[in-house]
Amino acid sequence: MTSTSSQGPVGRFAPSPSGSLHLGNLRTALLAWCVAKGRGGQLLLRMEDLTTGAAPLAEAEQIADLALLGIEFDGQMLRQSERSQRYDSVIAELTRQGLTYECYCTRKEIAEASAAPHGRVNAYPGTCRDLSVSAREQLHSAGRRPAIRIKAASSVVTFVDEFAGEHSAVVDDFVLQRGDGLAAYNFAVVIDDADSGVDQVVRGDDLIESTSRQILLQQMLGFPRPTYIHVPLVLGTDGQRLSKRHGSVGLGDQLRNGADPGRVRGLLAASIGIPVEEETIEMHEILRAFDLDMVPREAWILDPNSIKW
Repeated sequence: MTSTSSQGPVGRFAPSPSGSLHLGNLRTALLAWCVAKGRGGQLLLRMEDLTTGAAPLAEAEQIADLALLGIEFDGQMLRQSERSQRYDSVIAELTRQGLTYECYCTRKEIAEASAAPHGRVNAYPGTCRDLSVSAREQLHSAGRRPAIRIKAASSVVTFVDEFAGEHSAVVDDFVLQRGDGLAAYNFAVVIDDADSGVDQVVRGDDLIESTSRQILLQQMLGFPRPTYIHVPLVLGTDGQRLSKRHGSVGLGDQLRNGADPGRVRGLLAASIGIPVEEETIEMHEILRAFDLDMVPREAWILDPNSIKW
């Protein structure tokens, strides 16, 4: 658990150590840093390594790249892979209160149910909510390993995102713990943010659809609701989220191609609406010029192979 003593907001950047950070990840980290520091707050670093497990090499590379750009963090870094006991204890308490149930459905079964007439796309229809004891025993005997779902009761959650505006969604009975025993993303981030004192979340707008689920869980657990700021992603020329398949997308790629950290900062700063008069720019200059209202509302379309240093 990470504690902070900041009088300002507490934000976080939470990558998965599955490989190098690309320019889209670094842009989001820069935005999170600018918002937190511009409001006199702190920025924490969290490794979301539940699915990857401990990944020392990738983790070290990511931290080094962030440091080269000048993005510094406060407090102690948190790793989700070290927090399984905490997650289990919260699920046990929710279960004690009668707010969870075991779900034996496969992904295929859920997809077929949501594709049926009157089904909501990607929404869980509650198939296992009222299974009898004998039915559960039969499924268990057949080798099915249950996930743990929250009883959301199709609650409607509305929130106002500081950048994206009002968003409303019907929350289904989403997964808290996967069938393999790992805590699910929407559950783990709620516990992590609350335990770390995070009250300001800056992240890509591809995650805005999951926010209503997280807010409902915060309400059920009595946690405060952070401020949310979902920012546009960086996309390749094919309209898909930037990734290695688009070419040279990492900081290391840019440095090998002749850039220095200051020039990469300049590229990222310009993409978030900051006028860059020179080829290079320092972090204090970015912070002084930053204004959330200047950030473009549309995705940044980037062809990494066209970048010439």
